[in-house]
Amino acid sequence: MKALRDAFGDEILALGRENPNVYVVDCDIGKSCKTLEFARQLPQQHLNVGIAEQNAAGVSAGLATCGKIPFVSTYAAFGSMRMCEQIRQEICYPRLNVKIACSHGGLTPANDGASHQAIEDYGIMRTLPNMTILVPCDYYSCRSLIRAACQWDGPVYLRFTRDPVPFIYRESDQFEIGRARTVREGGDVAIIAAGAVMSLALQACDLLHSQGIEARLLDMHTVKPLDTAAVTAAIQEIGRVVTVEDHNIINGIGSAVCEVAAGLGRGVVKRMGVQDQFGESGPYFDLLEKNGVTAQSIADTARSLVTGEN
Repeated sequence: MKALRDAFGDEILALGRENPNVYVVDCDIGKSCKTLEFARQLPQQHLNVGIAEQNAAGVSAGLATCGKIPFVSTYAAFGSMRMCEQIRQEICYPRLNVKIACSHGGLTPANDGASHQAIEDYGIMRTLPNMTILVPCDYYSCRSLIRAACQWDGPVYLRFTRDPVPFIYRESDQFEIGRARTVREGGDVAIIAAGAVMSLALQACDLLHSQGIEARLLDMHTVKPLDTAAVTAAIQEIGRVVTVEDHNIINGIGSAVCEVAAGLGRGVVKRMGVQDQFGESGPYFDLLEKNGVTAQSIADTARSLVTGEN
């Protein structure tokens, strides 16, 4: 197991060494966001603006107009909400090449409580034109997607989690923005997940397999632009879909999948995630369980779609 914020620290340092135009704009939490080594080794490519997230957005926009590739580094609760107006007006509207790299997304800053648990972040970012949203699920997918974001022309919101998560992919696996990855093949039910809960979705697939039910598991690491082709295929070929995310079920991946289903006029979608309520201090998996997100509950929900049981 390894935390996604560690992947950011490792990959941004590698990118900074390769390209002197890669900058980190810190909001005085480099220790938590794993950018201290970048600052130590590449001081000319590092700016710490202090606890001033709105200023960080503006500084990064300015850097982008000068041909730099700035990565704003902060917590997801602040990077999506405190900076929201600046992201809209100064980054997305002029479509500047700024990357917003946010740790502590979802319920994973468990003991920090509701104020630091960003359950709304990529839902907010999803509504902004020109914004691309990436939600990796493990260390290696995170490193690959950070590199892809660096090469992507335009604003990108990257969402990391605080606590270690299991390895799912290999170092050699590559990820393409806008293209979901099929983790498991199956034709009875489709499970679409992203982020730290992917490990629970994998466990649910194993539970379903033991019951004779084969689930197609999609890693929807790109929330926007959504891989509508993969979602459409799941709806047309299977028709039964469960979405799983560490985010409010409103305006997250579940909502995005439902929008595709509504456009097709077919399919049944069950959304699993944070039940439109704030978090609280407590162990991460207990907080997920309080919101009905466990491997067993995912499997039970998927099985109910297949069997027609309530």
